[in-house]
Amino acid sequence: MDFLKILKKYIIDSQIYVSLAGTLLATFFMLKQNTFRFPTAVLIFITYFCGYLYTKYQHSQYFRRTLLVNIIAGGICAALIIHNHNIERLYKWAFIVILGLLYNSFFLETYIRKIPLLKVFYVGMVWGLVNAWLSVPEFNIPVFAVSFLFVTALVLPFDIRDMHEDDIVTFPKIIGEQNTKYLAYLMIFASVMIAVFTLESMYSLAFFLSAAVTFALIFFSENTRRHTYFSFWVESCSMLPFLFLVLLK
Repeated sequence: MDFLKILKKYIIDSQIYVSLAGTLLATFFMLKQNTFRFPTAVLIFITYFCGYLYTKYQHSQYFRRTLLVNIIAGGICAALIIHNHNIERLYKWAFIVILGLLYNSFFLETYIRKIPLLKVFYVGMVWGLVNAWLSVPEFNIPVFAVSFLFVTALVLPFDIRDMHEDDIVTFPKIIGEQNTKYLAYLMIFASVMIAVFTLESMYSLAFFLSAAVTFALIFFSENTRRHTYFSFWVESCSMLPFLFLVLLK
């Protein structure tokens, strides 16, 4: 029990876990596109980690410390890009960071998260840009489509979790829990279809197996479940394509 509490406090609640999940999903697509480089994976992890820290602590007493950490991390990311890549990669990274700030920043009168129903698609779009644009010379439309649909579907269970706490309009509030699940199923199915026709066999199989597990976890997503069901199990779905790829190899 003590181990689980430590895991929740220092890995899940600290935003390390979701950042690692996003990085492993990006790694899966980088391997597929033959663009994997360790500095790029580190760059993506730091970017996700700082972004989620900023979102979590911007209204808390720790915001100044978080802002300082983000500034230092931003400098490290810029140095990583300049040393290992090129100025174009720096522009791409900066654009994605700006999109992250537009998602949820207290200094904006209206930020993306306040706009009804847009949140889930916006998160999917940003993760899709990381996977299909940041690490490659040219924008990869199939990878973006697979990422966008898959990640958007994964955000919907979190709206189910927060449907009684959110002060904005979300899909579960409008169409209910079950119909929100149907929408997530449809997105997962569409992402699998695109993956099957555009990814190499081993990658499409890894993604198909990941989608099967994701279907099950979405099926059992209920508003009454503990938050760790979503922040650990559902969040883990982003890691599955990479983990299944490693097992298949």
